[in-house]
Amino acid sequence: MNNATIQLKVQQRLNKLASQDYDNIECWQIVEAFNKAQVVWCRRQLHGMNQMREGDEQSKRRIDDLQVILKEETIPFSVKDNFVESVDLPKDYFEWKRISAYAKDPCCKDKRKMVIYLAEEANVDELLRDNNKKPSFPWGETFCTLKSNKVRVYTNDTFSIEEGTLSYYKQPLRIQIEGCVDPYTTELSTANVESEFKDDIIELMIDESVKILAGDLESFNQVTTANTQVESNN
Repeated sequence: MNNATIQLKVQQRLNKLASQDYDNIECWQIVEAFNKAQVVWCRRQLHGMNQMREGDEQSKRRIDDLQVILKEETIPFSVKDNFVESVDLPKDYFEWKRISAYAKDPCCKDKRKMVIYLAEEANVDELLRDNNKKPSFPWGETFCTLKSNKVRVYTNDTFSIEEGTLSYYKQPLRIQIEGCVDPYTTELSTANVESEFKDDIIELMIDESVKILAGDLESFNQVTTANTQVESNN
């Protein structure tokens, strides 16, 4: 769906297509509301706070809706005491999915694919002492944590990991409207940047945008209508 259609639909649902009153909506406000709506909608679907209570990959619909922002990137590690630590998470990082890596051990010439599960930082000491959960090259299992915008994969200094492959949900691509001020950079956009989501998802995000704008304008009837639309069609 192109940006002109998004603008038209937002204005239509706010009843502002022909309005000349003080509530006229400028294009940068539509851009900001739509980009915020993308983030709000994605967080709700990933966490399962939608009407169907379906979170990340809990149904074929969720898999299909969110796969467009699922991304994979190789990240290097540096050796620390008891663990290896990645570089900073990608700038477009939005939410964790998984990490995979190959490990090396002095006793074995071949690399081994490790199963790495995400653990809580508070439980690191207990996990390192637990014989069933601590890092194990023979079993091909270990755990990782997230801290200071980095991934820590624990090795207990018994094997090495050089790099890993991080799968994560990226930030939704922000739309831009040519000739409109970008509210994030305060510069004039020189080209259209369109949403990467399917048209049916964009329709829901338009309703979410209308809900945001209507709330700013204290138009509570439009807030209620938009909220009903965005959830009943989810």
